[in-house]
Amino acid sequence: MAQMIEDIKDKLQIVNGGAMKAEFYGAEKYDEIKEIHDMVMSKPNFSVNEMDAIVSELGNMRNQ
Repeated sequence: MAQMIEDIKDKLQIVNGGAMKAEFYGAEKYDEIKEIHDMVMSKPNFSVNEMDAIVSELGNMRNQ
């Protein structure tokens, strides 16, 4: 899962990568992270709104 998170951060050019670390996500989130990863990696670019939505969704998935 750590590699998928890194891929997403790189593709979206996330500036504050410290806010998205693999240890913030439990194993039960694997399928959701994989789905986001596959979608992010399949698109050549993203609008600002799409990037915000993806980052927001990942933030909502973090362990409490």
